[in-house]
Amino acid sequence: MQQPSATGYSLSQRLLHWTIALLIFFNLLFPDGMNVWHRLMRRGEVPTPEQIASANIHAYVGIAILLLAIIRLGLRFTKGVPDEVAEEPAIFRLAAKLAHAGLYILIFAMPLTGIAAYYFGINPAGSFHAEVLKIVLWALIAAHVAGALVHQFYWKTNVLRRMTLG
Repeated sequence: MQQPSATGYSLSQRLLHWTIALLIFFNLLFPDGMNVWHRLMRRGEVPTPEQIASANIHAYVGIAILLLAIIRLGLRFTKGVPDEVAEEPAIFRLAAKLAHAGLYILIFAMPLTGIAAYYFGINPAGSFHAEVLKIVLWALIAAHVAGALVHQFYWKTNVLRRMTLG
């Protein structure tokens, strides 16, 4: 593994981070097509081609997230990550590690459970995806953003800059 950059993430890591983030927000904020499809399937009704196309957008975005996450994880192992911020108390460094691990788990678990439900008809996976994992994902995103803001405005570190300008 290459030596991690002490100052920031590589351009490819930053682009993947923000692309995945935008795709995640798209699917979290606009799940309507999939919700309509799921509701129709539960009632035993047949969705229209337009409703299927709308659900497919959600599914394709989820698959894109999964594929980009695989690439991102590969880059993390090959390019490394910046050093931890020394100014951050140990308990917050541990919290950051746990939040990042949780986010990585969810960027894989969300698409996989969605695929299991949509393409393979595993209904419990769909319920877990839409009810449990979605709530945990929102909570971890909030913690992640809050942590970046605390670094920027309270500890005045370069953590936010590392994922924006490098």
